[in-house]
Amino acid sequence: MIHGGVSLTSVSEFVFLGLTNSWDIQLLLFVISSVFYLASMLGNCLIMFTVTSDPHLHSPMYFLLANLSFIDLGISSATSPKMICDLFRKHKVISFSGCITQMFFIHLIGGVEMVLLIAMAFDRYVAICKPLHYLIIMCPRMCNLLLAAAWIIGFIHSVVQMAFIINLPFCGPNELDSFYCDFPRFIKLACTNTYKLDLMVTANSGFMSIGVFLILIISYIFILVTVQKHSSSGSSKALSTLSAHIIVVILFFVPCLSFYTWPFNPSHLDKYLAIFDVVLTPFLNPVIYTLRNKEMKLAMRRVCSQLASFSNIS
Repeated sequence: MIHGGVSLTSVSEFVFLGLTNSWDIQLLLFVISSVFYLASMLGNCLIMFTVTSDPHLHSPMYFLLANLSFIDLGISSATSPKMICDLFRKHKVISFSGCITQMFFIHLIGGVEMVLLIAMAFDRYVAICKPLHYLIIMCPRMCNLLLAAAWIIGFIHSVVQMAFIINLPFCGPNELDSFYCDFPRFIKLACTNTYKLDLMVTANSGFMSIGVFLILIISYIFILVTVQKHSSSGSSKALSTLSAHIIVVILFFVPCLSFYTWPFNPSHLDKYLAIFDVVLTPFLNPVIYTLRNKEMKLAMRRVCSQLASFSNIS
């Protein structure tokens, strides 16, 4: 019910149905999620600390990588702690304002990561296809502009959707078949016709996901074709460099495309795909980018040895 342009709602909290009611699977999910969350926190913090403290890594590529690690911390922290705490609770609840806040940060951080992945693809394009102009094009000012653009676009992306749903009336039911709040399932609970809102989610999150995914895939193909024209040996090196980026892109975007390109009928499978975005991807990003990068591994060893020597002295 809406009165005077302000929504009147009898729902003050939402109940998560969670992932499963099986005790064995809940225990397995608790162990796996806890391990991955702690590992992603430690891994991403280590990357940020290493890039910040090691002068050898003060370059555009590592600047963007450190920011990706910061974003991954946000993605996992927005949902994982609540999910882990709720696994053994019979009554999994979140307040109305908590649900709204969670959705805002999920889409803010998700939008930032999408633009940041484009920036990283652009960085690789310049490094591989225009190496002589790399430092001129990817100057500190350009890096800061790309980062600012990512946050501005992410903020606009989130706020536009929030503007549509913030005043929706909710009169029950209040059960979300998920372990976190997101627009497709949240909208379904509103006491109003949600067809136009579903279209809004598709137009905003859906088209953004598809557009960014296609831009990234096309850019990687273009880089590989360009390199192969100049050097067949260089194409294998470029493929090795880009394969890490491609893995990250696929892991991040496959769930997004499933959620938002057709939100009219949310699938029961969606909440399991969401685990890739909120648990696995933040963990795999540091693993993929460090294990395949000799310079990063050497820098981490230097940082760890410095920390060890400092602790011995103290």
